[in-house]
Amino acid sequence: MSMRGFFDRVEPNFHKGGKWERFFPLYEMVESFLYTPKTVTTAAPHARSYIDMKRIMIYVVIATTPCIAFALYNTGLQTNLALQTHGAEGWRAWIIEMLGIGFNPNNPFANAFHGLLYFLPIYVVTVVAGGICEVIFSLVRRHEVNEGFLVTSMLYTLIVPASTPLWQVALGIAFGVVIGKEVFGGTGKNFLNPALTGRAFLYFAYPAQMSGDSVWVPVDGYSGATALAIAASDGFQELAAHGMSWWDSFIGVIPGSMGETSTVAALLGLCFLLATKIANWRMVAGCMIGMIAFSTLLNLIGSDTNPMFAMPWYWHLVIGGYAFGMVFMVTEPVSGSHTNLGRWIYGGLIGFMVVMIRVLNPAFPEGMMLAILFGNVFAPLIDHFVVQANIRRRAKRYA
Repeated sequence: MSMRGFFDRVEPNFHKGGKWERFFPLYEMVESFLYTPKTVTTAAPHARSYIDMKRIMIYVVIATTPCIAFALYNTGLQTNLALQTHGAEGWRAWIIEMLGIGFNPNNPFANAFHGLLYFLPIYVVTVVAGGICEVIFSLVRRHEVNEGFLVTSMLYTLIVPASTPLWQVALGIAFGVVIGKEVFGGTGKNFLNPALTGRAFLYFAYPAQMSGDSVWVPVDGYSGATALAIAASDGFQELAAHGMSWWDSFIGVIPGSMGETSTVAALLGLCFLLATKIANWRMVAGCMIGMIAFSTLLNLIGSDTNPMFAMPWYWHLVIGGYAFGMVFMVTEPVSGSHTNLGRWIYGGLIGFMVVMIRVLNPAFPEGMMLAILFGNVFAPLIDHFVVQANIRRRAKRYA
């Protein structure tokens, strides 16, 4: 019997009246993961596109593959560079030595494999802990397990430091799924990005493991500041003295969260999302305009005490989580604005806020995470005023 035949044979047991009715969300989750859903919209007015939720989520995951690949390489690279002055220890070192791969930072395969040993445990814990929360809510509410968690789990994994303790990884994704999404009704009803909600919870609950100079390279006793931290304390002109050129930052071979360092990888994902029309270009354009305009204004104002005032927009673009957040978080359709004008305003607000937080807040050099969550909160209000303005304009036109 084929697998498709097996699913068809047991399916009636999971429908209403069947002996496993309560566990239908589990059946539907596995069946829809392996096969295209059979329930599709075929009648007006909803038959607008061939694309379904499963295909959208798969496209977003595909778009993250450049960031995933570079996360493996750069995490291993930064770790292997640090191990040149610090001894290797732990189960990862045992596996690498047993396989004879070594810790040579000039060996791309050694870097990628070492990075995989950090990426994979975090991703597995994220999927298990967040998946359990998703399944529990689905069983209690008796609704489907949505494919949106596949994207949430991948994005969450990419925005945490490689040194994050696994129990904190589990706690953060559970908070993001439950508080950021499920308490509002699940996928499609949340007004906050679940991955960012979980990351923000970890930052405020466990700041010692989420910030500072010692968390970005997962080697005990090694300290390495991020580009934003250096720019905030000494000015972006000093980045070159720390071995961080603009090109290095654009490529992503600098310390930082696993998937956020490479601007070029994020832009490759953006090209795919725009080509498949998953991402709305107005949000991206608005975010860029807001960032460029406000950073340029601060450049003109200047400051004798705050070196961040002098940072030009093209440096804001390539350091921190700006590019990754703009591509994968700002364009997230559920928690963003839904009107075309609102998308411009929403993106512009986030671009403005990220520069304001980075430059004017001395205690928090990275601002993209908080800027996006701030935009999420105001997105419904932005759409409300846009819709009301349209109603008033049309009322005057036909009065």
